[in-house]
Amino acid sequence: MRIYLQTPLLREGQPRFYHLRLQPDLLGGWNLLRISGVEGCRGSVQSHHFPQREDAELKMMEYRDRQLAKGYRVMFIEGEGLVEREV
Repeated sequence: MRIYLQTPLLREGQPRFYHLRLQPDLLGGWNLLRISGVEGCRGSVQSHHFPQREDAELKMMEYRDRQLAKGYRVMFIEGEGLVEREV
């Protein structure tokens, strides 16, 4: 599952991006990766481990909602079970 968000293009510079990626690990748990930065530049990566998929999905949606509140827009969603929030 992936969600890619981006700020609108501004005159001041490059847009910022926020990429959420949920993937299974080899031991039956789930890793949530958060990658963020300025478009065209190296981003920072943070990884969070969850034993249950449902917990990881809830946290993913929480991070998505935080970024939407900051003005980011969803550019694409890939994966099953993800519901886009009405803004």
